[in-house]
Amino acid sequence: MTKLERQHLDAVASLGCIVCGNPEAQIHHRISGRYSQRRVNHFETMPLCREHHDLLHKNAERFEEEHGTEWELIGKTYARIMEVRANTVGDP
Repeated sequence: MTKLERQHLDAVASLGCIVCGNPEAQIHHRISGRYSQRRVNHFETMPLCREHHDLLHKNAERFEEEHGTEWELIGKTYARIMEVRANTVGDP
């Protein structure tokens, strides 16, 4: 893992669950490929609490109907990271 990937994953983890805001979030890598067995790179990630992470893996269709697609939530994750950075610029 590169330094940039580690920094990104740290930023993702610091957000809390992208769905409910639970601070006890895990990093979820978007999964692609047949039978959802292959992970993608560290930049296609989002923070999810255990409940939402489990739901996504058990029933992705239901998860996406209720909370949005993985791509939408990854976009929301990036937007939140940018908000945090913008709000901390110039802070001691």
